[in-house]
Amino acid sequence: MAASFVSTPQRVGGSTVPEDVYGRLDAHGDRKPFRCTVRTGYHRSMAPNVLLVDNAVHRLLFRPSWHWKAHLAGVSTHTVHLPSALQPPSLTGYTHIILTGSEASILEHRPWFAAESALIHQAINRGLPVLGSCFGHEMLVYTLSGPEYLRKASTPEVGWADVQMTGEDPLFDGLPNPWRTFVFHFAEVHEPPPPWKVLGRSSRCDTHVIRYGDHPVWGIQAHPEISSRKAKIFLRGSLLLGLRPARQLVRALRNAPPPNEVAETIVRRFLNL
Repeated sequence: MAASFVSTPQRVGGSTVPEDVYGRLDAHGDRKPFRCTVRTGYHRSMAPNVLLVDNAVHRLLFRPSWHWKAHLAGVSTHTVHLPSALQPPSLTGYTHIILTGSEASILEHRPWFAAESALIHQAINRGLPVLGSCFGHEMLVYTLSGPEYLRKASTPEVGWADVQMTGEDPLFDGLPNPWRTFVFHFAEVHEPPPPWKVLGRSSRCDTHVIRYGDHPVWGIQAHPEISSRKAKIFLRGSLLLGLRPARQLVRALRNAPPPNEVAETIVRRFLNL
């Protein structure tokens, strides 16, 4: 059975999407978690065919699909840019979904958010593994639990952070603990409700790694897909464009770490699900 909602479905692109995409309300007006059962067949024996959901707004500065494809060499990969498409594509034939970061703020609603929420519901109903990074991580919580579990970051993270794993999960087992990764976010997930499980944190963000119950759905607040070299290019570009906070951008450039293989490990395990 698909999730039950209290509102009347509306059309978004080619899909039917409930006005309340965050979950159903109980008799007391409290939100219940999104619930679903898998309706179509996805088999591990299928060759990976990845859908990259590119959420970039200013694509001259930030090209998230470029970063992810560097870790998907030899894997069938297709990209959809939802900020311009405004329509969720059919997921027929895809085996894995990656939701990228974005310069858009999850705290400032945009029309294409509904299309991405529809895609997320569709993916989970099909039992597809989903991995969200930064904005994609936040969008998962926005869609499955509601915007009330998102807030402005108490201390924005710009540069690099050490992610301390506090829970076990096969997607991250065997990684260094903590593992260092590039971070650039000004919003964050705050106390996500069940069935979300918090698996990792940093010194400035308590919800760096999360999983939606036992579903193959993970969110990572950081950008493990962005290498140290490419992160420095992004930071320099941000400074040239006058983006803030300039002091943190300069500090991050001075403290860039050597390359690591965290993203390679996470992507490889994700594709083996």
